[in-house]
Amino acid sequence: MKNILGLWRYYTLEREQYNRSILKIIPNNLASLRNTNIVVSVLCFCFTCFPLLVERNILKAGVYLAAIFIAILISILANFCLKAFKQDTRAGNIYRYILTTVYYVNVILFGIYIGVWTSPDGTATTFMTLLICALFLFINPPLYNLVLTLSAMAFFITASVLIKERNIWIFDIFNVLIAGAFSIIFTWQISMSRLVSVFNAGKLEEERNSYYDQSTIDELTGVKNRRDFMQTIQRRMTNYRNSDDWLCMAIMDIDFFKNYNDHYGHPQGDKCLCSIGKALNGLNDSMGVYAARVGGEEFALIWHEKDVMNAGNTVSQIQQIINELNIPHEKSKVAPHVTVSIGIHSIRCGTTNDIHALYNYADRALYDAKRGGRNRAVIYKA
Repeated sequence: MKNILGLWRYYTLEREQYNRSILKIIPNNLASLRNTNIVVSVLCFCFTCFPLLVERNILKAGVYLAAIFIAILISILANFCLKAFKQDTRAGNIYRYILTTVYYVNVILFGIYIGVWTSPDGTATTFMTLLICALFLFINPPLYNLVLTLSAMAFFITASVLIKERNIWIFDIFNVLIAGAFSIIFTWQISMSRLVSVFNAGKLEEERNSYYDQSTIDELTGVKNRRDFMQTIQRRMTNYRNSDDWLCMAIMDIDFFKNYNDHYGHPQGDKCLCSIGKALNGLNDSMGVYAARVGGEEFALIWHEKDVMNAGNTVSQIQQIINELNIPHEKSKVAPHVTVSIGIHSIRCGTTNDIHALYNYADRALYDAKRGGRNRAVIYKA
């Protein structure tokens, strides 16, 4: 009953979350395929030495060499697919099934060859071990493992009945049924527990990211908050310390926003902030400009420039975007609509880690912009 409930849960996971769980497992399976087949090729090589050097049986040695060749080929393809998986996840899943199937068939046929054709007078203990252990390192859907195991059992039973005496193949059938049952139960439990754990880990990660977003996003405007701004500027300074880019910061303030609130009311003031926040949020995709709300009507902007002379052009575009919102502002002393004043400061990446100095210089430039009449941008000059 537990397994049935587990199977039901397995196939009733939300499709998107299920696919994400599978995508997290695929690289591990491909890596296991690569490493396992390296080990298989080494073991097969050791097996080859006896028929080649002692028995002088070229045919038997050829079978062992064929198994080695297939194992090495699978290992190479698995390594290739592991790299390709990063670029095309859908193909990675197909490769995984194909290579796992080829690997399993190779191992099982090798086990049947040893347990049936080379030892017709004894029970196939080697095959039982391979049947139980061959899939342990791979996280496949339970039904896929079931099909592989039942197919292997059917092939072995058929070969044993055709080659061996009745008093021997009866024991083989009994043993292979027990080994197959163990294989199905173990791989089922491993696959189920692994998939569910990945699924649960994914859910926890989503919840963690959700909580993180809630703690780093300004609730009113939807842009990042001051906390995230400080963390982001620190990461930028660290990650780009070896870059030749210029790190640009701008502090933007809505002109005469107190007059706006007094005239239109605070609810309308909140709507004004939301409209500007929405416009600033779109800058990251269109211009690569990060925006955060760092005060009541004050926003901070961060971006990179190859040429520091372009910083002013970027800010002019941002001012134009705000102007095009055309938010009425009858109590503004500079325009009939909402405008912004902006202070800018830029540093060469890697020259300093002083966040507060960068912020203070941009803030001084903002002060100069306000003192100079507002609705303008000023670049800080030391």
